[in-house]
Amino acid sequence: MRSSVASRPAFSRILCFALVLSLAGCARAPVGSRHEIVLFPAREVVTLDPLHPRVEAVAIAGDSILATGGLEELKAAFRERSFTLDRRFENRVLVPGFINQHEHAWLAAIVMIADIISIEDWVLPDRTIPRAVDGADYRRRLADLVSRHARMNADDVLYTWGYHQLFHGSLSRSDLDEISREIPIVVLQRSMHEMIFNTRALERFGIDKGRVASMPEPARRQTDLENGHFWEQGLFGIVPLVFSDLLAPDRYLPALERVERYWHAAGSTLVAEPGGLVSPALKAMQNQVLGDPETPFRMLYIADGKTLVARHPASRVIAETEKLFGSAEGMTRFLPKQVKLFADGAMFSQLMQMRDGYLDGHRGEWLMQPEVFRKAFRIYWDAGYQIHVHQNGDAGLDLVLDTLEANMKRNPREDHRTVIVHFGFSRPDQVARISRLGAFVSANPFYPVVLANRYSEVGIGPERAEEMVRLGDVVRAGIPLSLHADMPMAPGRPLLLMWSAVNRGTVDGNVVAPEQRISPEQALRAVTIEAARSLRLEDRVGTIEPGKLANITVLAENPLDVDPGTIKDIGVVATIHEGRVLPVR
Repeated sequence: MRSSVASRPAFSRILCFALVLSLAGCARAPVGSRHEIVLFPAREVVTLDPLHPRVEAVAIAGDSILATGGLEELKAAFRERSFTLDRRFENRVLVPGFINQHEHAWLAAIVMIADIISIEDWVLPDRTIPRAVDGADYRRRLADLVSRHARMNADDVLYTWGYHQLFHGSLSRSDLDEISREIPIVVLQRSMHEMIFNTRALERFGIDKGRVASMPEPARRQTDLENGHFWEQGLFGIVPLVFSDLLAPDRYLPALERVERYWHAAGSTLVAEPGGLVSPALKAMQNQVLGDPETPFRMLYIADGKTLVARHPASRVIAETEKLFGSAEGMTRFLPKQVKLFADGAMFSQLMQMRDGYLDGHRGEWLMQPEVFRKAFRIYWDAGYQIHVHQNGDAGLDLVLDTLEANMKRNPREDHRTVIVHFGFSRPDQVARISRLGAFVSANPFYPVVLANRYSEVGIGPERAEEMVRLGDVVRAGIPLSLHADMPMAPGRPLLLMWSAVNRGTVDGNVVAPEQRISPEQALRAVTIEAARSLRLEDRVGTIEPGKLANITVLAENPLDVDPGTIKDIGVVATIHEGRVLPVR
């Protein structure tokens, strides 16, 4: 339907606002563009624009937002130009396009490949897999998988993911051998930071005493060949052998296509992958699927500083990092001058570094030894990079903040936006310090949902476990906060992340540390504009404002107005990605 009516004052306000943003470098299709104008009225548009937070309609030209406001106001503003009135979303709610701030396509693909037996229910596009409630349930289901695998794929490795020792009991090489000595079995622990092999699988991949002896010393310490168990740096030593099979093209490419559909169905319009894509072969396959112009979102990569520092002398690290920036293509690209480093071990493995240790006396692990971490941080800091740091334990956070503060004193930088990633355990004094140092937090709010109850009983204790991921304190301190899934650490669904942060309801039905909950609006900001800020993209995406890219998620209900307990169940109807309308099927 085409129409034209007039309101010169409204048009003047819209034009000026868009022009200002365009001059700031935000707009890709300025007001003078020859693109056809399309008006999208909605039941409500939640813009997160402080000047006009809720409006009736959005005007889009090409890949950019031209204007927002009342429908009649917009129709009047464009009286001198033809436009299309698209009413398909007039009974829906438009919000800024969801941003998956921290994901790994290759890890998400493994969930689509491996047989899932996990500690929580998993809802995938084609099926729902209920959780294994205890050790007996886990072993029964694993034995069933092996029996089925023996009938269908006896020569292939059986990969299963989701096991957790605190929920399912101990599991070793000999336990797996009792289930089968003929079928190669690889168990990927829930964290993806550990693997357990039966003897046949170790033989299949040539993992023996000689292989372990060739690993660096930290990796050897994180290896238990007798029990077929490899974790953290020990896992890195054997991952290339396993992934050459697990992520072979005939498995990996279809799995990536399923991941693409999964993220789109969750309302995603932009996905960032920090610290991934070390393998050129995996990068090529990922670009083949996610770089395609039909991909419903942009895929942005952040360089893996851990690997680059390990492979190159300090004098070459920045040059080698910058070689990556042109290696993506199409809908994928590297974010320049950004890098990811790693502090301590995995949350789901209880290998994070904790100030007060663990109740059973075991120790956490480092993913980068502190001296290596400090060296890497300094290299990238002095080169002006924004640094994203994987951290889970409060002692790990001490390392990060000590290193940040030392570099701030040595070489002060404005607007460095160092991002604390995952933010599993912290203390109130550390939250105050994050604020003082000007760092950001990108948190995984799903940790308390699935772990708080069990960790209260084993390893951590109730006081620390219930206050993991203390988002309420972060918001009250004025620290910029984004949320992420890090799939499969959490399902890659922004609405589920919002629900987790707003409710803090566990899989067992109780609420932990209600004072650490945040509001629905804060949660929506955390998967849109604050996620954009953490990636230095707030001038391009994150709100529905003139001059920004037309990235919009179309919902059945308004997450700011529904019962907070139902946020995760809101239907995703479609996305608009850079002006393309992409229905969710």
